[in-house]
Amino acid sequence: MNRLADILNHRSRSAGAPARVSLSTIAARAGVSVSTVSRIVNGQLGRANPATVARVQALIEAYDYRPDKIARALRHGRSRVIAMLAPNLDNPAMGAIATSTEAALRAAGYVMILCDTHDEPALQDEYLEAMRAQSVEAYVVVSAIASSALAAFIARGDPLVLVGRRQPPGAPAAAFVGIDNRDAGRCAARFLIEAGVKAPALVHTTLTSSAVADRVLGFRAGLEEAGVGRDCLRVAASSHLQHLHAGYEAARALFSAGGWPDGLFCVSDLMAYGTYRLAREHGVRVPQDCILVGVDDSPLNEWIADWLTSVHIPYADYGSAILKQLEAVWAGQAASDLLLPHHLVNRLKARRKPLSDHD
Repeated sequence: MNRLADILNHRSRSAGAPARVSLSTIAARAGVSVSTVSRIVNGQLGRANPATVARVQALIEAYDYRPDKIARALRHGRSRVIAMLAPNLDNPAMGAIATSTEAALRAAGYVMILCDTHDEPALQDEYLEAMRAQSVEAYVVVSAIASSALAAFIARGDPLVLVGRRQPPGAPAAAFVGIDNRDAGRCAARFLIEAGVKAPALVHTTLTSSAVADRVLGFRAGLEEAGVGRDCLRVAASSHLQHLHAGYEAARALFSAGGWPDGLFCVSDLMAYGTYRLAREHGVRVPQDCILVGVDDSPLNEWIADWLTSVHIPYADYGSAILKQLEAVWAGQAASDLLLPHHLVNRLKARRKPLSDHD
């Protein structure tokens, strides 16, 4: 198991970082044994004379020595490895969650292994079992899908945190990190109504995801609260796993069935990008002719999608929240939800107007 620590130190040196100062280096400089240095590092000062303690502590400070948490854990039989499973890592939201989680875990002395499940139950199960065989300390499953291994992991009470999507129907409660997706849908509905949209529409993927299902329910509820009846809402869905393609396909179905609406809610920014492409192909201007609202508020929006109003999800804060939930699980606390705040980012910059003969 010490092989992992060797690999990590090798990678650090290969990246140009200074070589880690070891206990043996400090011991050699101080003229004492490694065990004596180890005791002093760990605060056990009573078994060495004051002069030795002062000499060792001065060298520790001079070399800026920091204990290697990972190597120490490996020596004590702990892997300090956390497995993260996430689908479709080409999705910027998945990459943002993985980045913030890896940073939080690394700061706490853990190593993260990242696996792409491609939203396939069999592959998710394969990775879960493979990571279990490696004795990882916990599992972080982003956008989990119902599968036999996941059900078994939750039923056994294995240390696990779900992110984005909740546990499959019928499964026991599991620790969760995410946002209030129903309220996110409501935010989108309120924004479109307040912007003057008269014929709202909705595009989404198949409702196998609790996050998507809750956003759809919240959007419908928000419209009803504003006095917009169910019969006024046009809806199209796509079963495509990739949200870019799903947005394009659903928007095409919507357009073919009755033209473009003046306001459209997409359950993710990627779906909004696919919808926007189809709009451009048909000469529909966004946001002048049709206001689009998404969910995620991807950092890409500031660069390439200033036409997209979106519900901001604080992915940069997910890492610390996931670590907090892992610590609660390890402490034996009951499964709970940790919901992070969200807000709508209004990028509606141009007043909509109908097309004229001069446009």
